[in-house]
Amino acid sequence: MIARNVLVLALLAAPAQSEPASAPRVILFLGTSLTAGYGLPDPAQAYPALIQAKLDAAGLPYRAVNAGVSGETSAGALRRLDWLLRTRVDVLVLETGANDGLRGQDPEATRSNIQAIFDRVRRQSPPPRLVLAGMEALPNYGPEYGRRFHALFPELAKKNGAVLIPFLLEGVAGIPSLNQPDGIHPTAEGQRRVAEIVWKALRPLLSGKPSGPSPAPRG
Repeated sequence: MIARNVLVLALLAAPAQSEPASAPRVILFLGTSLTAGYGLPDPAQAYPALIQAKLDAAGLPYRAVNAGVSGETSAGALRRLDWLLRTRVDVLVLETGANDGLRGQDPEATRSNIQAIFDRVRRQSPPPRLVLAGMEALPNYGPEYGRRFHALFPELAKKNGAVLIPFLLEGVAGIPSLNQPDGIHPTAEGQRRVAEIVWKALRPLLSGKPSGPSPAPRG
């Protein structure tokens, strides 16, 4: 974990204005242990690294930066954001809220934190394109909690003009062969499935052109 955080620091340390015009555009993957690749023997097996391989194979000038932190809540992601935005971000892939749900946090607090993240990144000029990964709550807190938690992701995506991944772990969650013994974190094969889900949402946003502005929030 320390080595990976040092790598993120090195990738993001330089201010945006110092980057040459030919520098690769940045896709920032801001997330939890699901993004960080918790429990995998090699960080290259986490889905952001697999996305980088797809970018390279497609000849797209983007650099995937894995800013996943195990155990982080949406509030923690918001607290880290200013540091992460020390360099220009062209696409933000936001995967957060899973740990909020595990802890039974009020979905309205999660909603507020995600909206604050989008509001902050929108102040970058030009603002990044946005992708929001949806999550599902465990059934422990009852159906009403699960409904409220599920609803916040499509509502926030629509409000902020973000591309929605309805459920990051679609086809992976609940399948023992695709998850580590804890039943929560994907195996290397599970991460490959996640990478396909993310790539399907991400690929249409990528081109040789600079980022354009995201739609202004509605409501």
